Order: sequence, then C-alpha cells, then structure tokens
Amino acid sequence: MPIDPRKLRPTELVRLLNSTPLGEVISERQLHRHRSRAGFRIGDGRTVDLLRYVAWLVIDRHRPRPEPDGLTGYEAHKERAAQRVRDLSLAGRDIGELPAIANAERKEKAERDFRFFCEQYFSQTFYLSWSSDHLKVIAKIEQAVLEGGLFAMAMPRGSGKTSLCETACLWAIVYGHREFVALIGSDEDHAENMLDSIKVELETNDLLHDDFPEVCFPIRALEGIHQRAAGQLYQGKQTHIGWTTKKIVLPTIPGSRASGAIVCVAGITGRIRGMKHKRVDGNSVRPSLVLIDDPQTDESARSPSQCAARERILAGAILGLGGPGCKIAGLMTLTVVRPDDLADRILDREKHPQWQGERTKMVYSFPANEALWTRYAELWRDGMRADRGIAEATEFYRANRGAMDDGAVIAWTERHNPDELSAVQHAMNLKLDRGEAAFWAEYQNEPLPEEQADNELLAVDQIMAKLNGHRRGEVPAAATHLTMFVDVQGKALFWLVAAWESDFTGYVLDYGTEPDQKVEYFTLRDVRRSLAMAAPRAGIEGAIYAGLERLTEAKLGREWQRDDGAQVRVDRCLIDANWGQSSDVVYQFCRQSKFAGVVMPSHGRYVGASSIPFSDYKRKRGDRVGLNWRIPVTTGRRTVRHVVFDTNYWKSFIHARLAVPMGDPGCLSLFGCQPERHRLLAEHLTSEYRVKTEGRGRTVDEWKLRVDGLDNHWLDCLVGCAVAASMGGAAPPGLVGDAPKPRPVVRLSKLRRARQ
Repeated sequence: MPIDPRKLRPTELVRLLNSTPLGEVISERQLHRHRSRAGFRIGDGRTVDLLRYVAWLVIDRHRPRPEPDGLTGYEAHKERAAQRVRDLSLAGRDIGELPAIANAERKEKAERDFRFFCEQYFSQTFYLSWSSDHLKVIAKIEQAVLEGGLFAMAMPRGSGKTSLCETACLWAIVYGHREFVALIGSDEDHAENMLDSIKVELETNDLLHDDFPEVCFPIRALEGIHQRAAGQLYQGKQTHIGWTTKKIVLPTIPGSRASGAIVCVAGITGRIRGMKHKRVDGNSVRPSLVLIDDPQTDESARSPSQCAARERILAGAILGLGGPGCKIAGLMTLTVVRPDDLADRILDREKHPQWQGERTKMVYSFPANEALWTRYAELWRDGMRADRGIAEATEFYRANRGAMDDGAVIAWTERHNPDELSAVQHAMNLKLDRGEAAFWAEYQNEPLPEEQADNELLAVDQIMAKLNGHRRGEVPAAATHLTMFVDVQGKALFWLVAAWESDFTGYVLDYGTEPDQKVEYFTLRDVRRSLAMAAPRAGIEGAIYAGLERLTEAKLGREWQRDDGAQVRVDRCLIDANWGQSSDVVYQFCRQSKFAGVVMPSHGRYVGASSIPFSDYKRKRGDRVGLNWRIPVTTGRRTVRHVVFDTNYWKSFIHARLAVPMGDPGCLSLFGCQPERHRLLAEHLTSEYRVKTEGRGRTVDEWKLRVDGLDNHWLDCLVGCAVAASMGGAAPPGLVGDAPKPRPVVRLSKLRRARQ
C-alpha cells in the first residue's frame, strides 16, 4: 500500500522527507512552477501544506508507473503526466487531518451556558461587565435556542443586542442546537452585514478554531478564496461547505454535531416565504430558529402602513418558516422609535402575548437634584458653543458628584465614554446631545407622544352637529352632482349617496346597508340580516351579485327630488372591487347591469410616503387622469373600465370639508335636524386618524384605524362619493375638474335666423 501523506502527522512527514533529499525529487524552480497546478498553497507560512506537497512528490517519484491500458510511447507518457497532476490536485483539495480540540472542558461547559460562551470565546466583543438587562436577554436567548419559544426584548441603542444575536447564531449552530438559523434584519443589507460579522468570527477567531476544529479548520483551509468551497475534501469526500453573501453551510464532517448547519439571512420585507435548504442526504430542512434584529427602520417606524405590513410579515411569513406541524423558535430585539410603531405593538402583551415582550431602559430613575443638573446643562452647552468640549461640565460634576447622583438608577453602570466619570453622566450627556424626543425613544424605549396640531379633525359630537335641515334624500337646488358609492363586504353592502356643488360643497343625502339592518346602531361583526340570508341558495358571490342588483334598482332606478321640485338621478355610482372574493363579481355586475352607464368598479390604493405618488403616473393614451384618481385603459380579460384613487389623499380631503364651518363654500354637512341619528355615521367617519409621514422628499398623511376591527365603511363610502364627483367635474376652488366641457346650447330660433 502506498503511503498517504494526508494521514501523516507533521513529524512523520519530516522523517519521510529527511530520508530522501529534495534535489532527488524535484528542483525548487519546478516546485514553485507546479504548486498551483497541484492545488497546494505555499509561501504563506502553511508549513504542513508544503510538507505534504513535497511528500507527494517523494512518493510519486518512487512509485512504479505501469503503462496505461492500450497506450504506448508518447501517448502513455502524456496520460501518466495527466494522472500525476490529477492525483496532486486531489491531494491539494483535501484538508488533511483535523487538529485536536485545545480545551475540551471549556467547550463542554459552554454547550448549555450561553453567557459562558460569550465570555470565553468573544471576550473582545463583550469586554464590559454585564448589566442585569443583559443577563435577562442572555437568559431569553438561551431558552429560545435550547427549548424554543418567542421572546421580544427592547434594548437601548448601543447595548450590543446585534452582537448578542450574531453570537447566539454561532452558539446555536456550532453545538448543533439548531440546524437551520434564519437571521433577519430590517432590510437585506442589514442582514448581510450581520452574516459578514459571523463569517469573520468563523475565519479569524482563534479560540473558536482551537475548540471547534471540525467547524473552523475547513473554513480556514479556504484561505478567503471561497470558490474553493465546492471542491473541498476531507478524507477523500466532499465537505459540501457553502459560503455565499446570503448563506453559509458549515462543512459536513463525520462525528461533528454542526455538520451541514445553515445560516440564511433576509430582510424582513424580502423573500422570506419558502425558505429551505436541501441537504446532501436528500432531506429538506426549514428554519428552526429565527433571530430578528431591529426589524424596523426610522423611516418605516413613522409609516403606519409599513408598520402594519411588517407586523403581518412577523405574524405570518416568519412564524410560518418552520413548515407544517413545526413550531419555530424566535428571538427579536427591538428599539421603540415612536408610539404605536412596530416595536411598540410587538412589546404590548395585550396585542401580541405570544412574544412575551419586555422593555429595558438606560435610566430607570433620574437624579433627584434638578438644580445641579440644570447648571451642568448650562456648562455643557457653553463648552460646546465655545469648542471647549465638556471639560468644565465634567469638573462641575466631579465636585458635586454625590449630590448629582442621588436618586439615579442606571441599568448599565459600565457604559460611559473615557472622558466621562460615570454612567449617570453619560446618560445625561446623551439626553442633552440627542434631545428629549430621541433620548426617550432610542434609549428609554418610551417615546414621547407625538403632539399633532390637527384642528381639521372633528370629534364625533362635532360631526353629528353639522346638520343642514334638509329632509332625508332631498337634493339641494344648488347641487350639480349626485353620486353614490357601495362598499362591498361579505355580510352586507354599505352605501352612501351625496350631492355636491361644483366647488365641492357637499351634502350627505342618505346612507345605509343592504340588507337594511332595521336598527340605528350596529357593527359589521354583529350584523343580523346578511346577504346570505337574503339569497339563501346562492354562494357568497351570488349573494353579493343579488345584493348589488337590489341596491342599484332601489337607488339608481329612482328619481331623487330636489328642494325646488325637480327630479334628478344619480350621475355616477362607484362600487368597491377591492374586497377579497368580490372583485370578479363587481366587474361582472358592472358589465351586465342595466345601469352599466352609471356604475363603475373602483380600487382605492393606499399611497404612503414611500410609494410612488399619483402625480408621477405616466399617462397613457386613452387614460383619464384627475385629482389623485385615474381611469386606466382597459387591458386583459376585463373589458370594463375602472377607477383607481389615492385613499390617503381623499380621506384628508373629506375631513377638510367636514372642518369647514357651516355656510362657507366647501362645507360638508348631514341631512336632518336630529344629531343623535347620525352617531354611527360619525363614528365611522372618525374611526381613523392620520400621521404626517415623510418619504421620497415629500410629506403626506397616512391614515390608519384607531382600534383594530373598528368599522370605517361609511368613511370609505363618503370618500368614494367625492371621487365620483371629481370625475364629474367638481373641483375645489383653484383647481379645474377633469370632466369634459359641455357643448354650448344653440337655440333652434337662432339657427333659423342665421339661415335667413
């Protein structure tokens, strides 16, 4: 049997080489010329690789060389040379024997103790003493990795929560606690940066290499050339190591608990669903542990739409990564940026009890002596303005430290800068430097309530009091547009009819549901008379279609009396085509209805600050474009034209009309003389509030429900009626409507006189 240098220890390699002079084997020039072809790396201090390479040459020099089958002469020589190069290349791809474990006792102790693992193997990262809050987080991480469960923890900025997440990922995979870890950040770049940090530890951390050679030695053998991963061998078999920008797969080594462990990263808004990995043995594995680090950005925290979208992703896509019948474990570190943002909602145990949210702070109790700290703040500001720094303020603190520290309770006493005397001073400096709002949000996780001077939003009682005295269903003589909107829901159809003057002075004429509920106060949840009851033999689509037929016959087929005695009909009726299974039914109804010239499907679009505004829409030939609405050219299988409008803009528009005093142009009012009968309508109209949001260089209102599950259907109806009026030509003062200009009326008598 020939000797295999891959199985020889360094001392045995030296003994073998000493028995044969190097000059008898190959010259130094040939050695350097053929080293790359053989797959060995020399010249970088890897003595063992050089020894193995030369040993191969020794063995190859003295190995008998049988003639290749069927070849003679020069052809046989070429085949022997090619086989020799293949053998040398194969030897170079093999990483050889693994080093022995340096400290088996340390490795064994850290297996079930995450804190010990951090302190022993990452002492350069976690060089300060732990705070009690850190120990809580460490305990939650340990429980999540070993036992499962969901935990959400809010920590101040700079507390090391990202480093803890990265270390937890390493701890989970090197010990085989979890075979597939998904590391998720606020965006994909954030997640990839976390993975890069993990890669650096696996490649350069000497302590990890000493105790986990089965994991780190094959990675170091790549020597930063990650293209070698596909061909790496151990004992003649592939290690199947993976090393890309978005995923790492640990080497498959016999006896290693970390064999084939996967770390995959993604941004929370990226491609998360269906995350899986196919092992070399044919098994398909899905994530068993999800580590989520700060899933929101400052911009997304200020956008209710983005917060809601990320909340849905957390509840659906991420917690479903484990696959059918598998309960995934998860840990999430958060920073609360503003009230009711994603972090604030996740930490609320009433809204998300499964996450067991817990908040931590930088300061649990502020110093009691406000007078001394006020003087300190003056010295701090004076020093900053004069470019002297904080030296004078620090000396004042040093002289009065006892009194100034009285009553203060700081979470992490080790946290302060070199030019600061204590963590108390550091916290107060941050408060002065960052401002009250940023400090309470980023370091206390208790953001200050956002004060909004929003005088246009009326309360329920104020809306109920906006009565115009007209009878129900009576159209004011000054109104030039009569519009209707139908909000389609599975149980009932909500509808509203409104009249408008050309300057958008509006009048709510009538509203209700189909079927009529026969009560003054109800919610969609407790509807007693449903569409299914009105059409018992039809499915949900048939019940909606039948309900639309009854409603349009009753409202569009009638004449509405004007207060001067004239009769008018509804000009335009929009029907919501956004609700789930109703979209195709609405299109079919609008195509087949005898009121096809009046009805039209509509789609409200939530255009937030980060979305492309309607004003940037590139108009195509045949499109109608108006005030934040458009009727695109019909394409595809649907032959019915529809309207798309910006719901955020039109909700702000409606509330602006409601805020206009009675009697002024542009005022929106309700029929009748009894305020109490409009209480349910007023609650629908006030069911949402707006948040000023910045994005893409503009500021817009983003509307969201005040309470989950609150009804807002008549608000949607009133918005749709205003859009329909704008389509008919109504416009606020200063804006021009989109309706085509009417042709001038020419009397027959004038035509006859002209002919004469």
